[in-house]
Amino acid sequence: MKTLLSFLIFFFAIELNAQWVNTNGPATGKVIRAIVNIGSNLFAGTEGGGVYLSTDNGTNWTSVNQGLTNLNVTSFAVSGPNLFAGTFNGVFLTTNNGANWTNVSTGITFPVILSLAASGSTIFAGANGILGYPGLFVSTDNGANWSIANSGLTNNVVRSILINGSNVFAGTDGGVFISTNNGASWTAVNSGLTNTSVYKLTNIGNNIFAATNGGGVFLSTNNGTSWTAVNQGLPILSVSSIAVSGSNVFVGIFVSGVFLTTNNGTNWTAVNDGYTTSLNAWSLHANDTYLFAGSGVVFRRPLSEMITSVENDDPITTDFKLNQNYPNPFNPSTKISWQSPVGGYTTLKVYDVLGNEVATLVDEYKNAGSYEVEFNVGQTISLSSGVYFYKIQTGNFVQTKKMILMK
Repeated sequence: MKTLLSFLIFFFAIELNAQWVNTNGPATGKVIRAIVNIGSNLFAGTEGGGVYLSTDNGTNWTSVNQGLTNLNVTSFAVSGPNLFAGTFNGVFLTTNNGANWTNVSTGITFPVILSLAASGSTIFAGANGILGYPGLFVSTDNGANWSIANSGLTNNVVRSILINGSNVFAGTDGGVFISTNNGASWTAVNSGLTNTSVYKLTNIGNNIFAATNGGGVFLSTNNGTSWTAVNQGLPILSVSSIAVSGSNVFVGIFVSGVFLTTNNGTNWTAVNDGYTTSLNAWSLHANDTYLFAGSGVVFRRPLSEMITSVENDDPITTDFKLNQNYPNPFNPSTKISWQSPVGGYTTLKVYDVLGNEVATLVDEYKNAGSYEVEFNVGQTISLSSGVYFYKIQTGNFVQTKKMILMK
């Protein structure tokens, strides 16, 4: 009897864990527009409640709004240790995990920000540029100064920005635009895009996905030159959010929950066990372990429950991963390794605690596979002892880790 009882407890524990968990936070009832992580720190941006921080994958949340003068937070962008937040009153920056925020909006002439994206010290901000106001701004100095980057943009409501190598894509209420010159000019790339209300953009390597309000998901494999609808299995074509984990794409569907594709949208499967589908998933974010869905609360589910690993003899990895440098602390050299399941333009850069770029270790196209580089302070650059950050970006995959130089 005792053995049977133990088995039943174990069985039901598995059943309870094999689903979404409602974290009951960060601020019940506040629409959660953006979720992002820097290492083990998870941030949620809310509509009317500002920014919340969790250091335990959403089990507990703390309000981190010191200096944030507008609590409508729509978007995040990470650049090294810098976290940028887009609000209805411009862009704010924190360098200390939200302990305090500074408004960095000099040059932004219309401060209702809907989207952000970062690559090194270059930051793009998309605005709700109604009534002829500018829709795009760019900063090349970590947000200290901004300039209008609107040339060629025929719709100024910019809801999403995607940086993929040397290409920048803007998702607007008038379709997708591409810039190949860091935002100096834009060209519409909408062939095959039968719905041009583009809410979100993401990518797996050179596969670009556009989530639309009413047309479902579209895929482009040629930098937006042409698009194909990939909606098999989606019950409703209003897509509110999108996220990537390795070669897997998740979308939040209006009052229908979360759906997954493992084959670039050829078909989609609901992954809603435990999720309250009447709550719209306004935001999705995947870290190394969990998928998070933001509605009026944050839901959390282990990725391992939704993504089935397929064992084979192929040494190419099926997941993105940035490893901890070794040795750490180091002097004068350390090795940094990573793995990528897809080819793509890859950058690996080192930043100091102020967010200043101090070294570029990789800046080129890399095929899928595992890689390792050496960072030798004695040979390449003179740095003082302290904490540094290294950040890799391959397409839409971005991850940052901390390392310590000890002389």
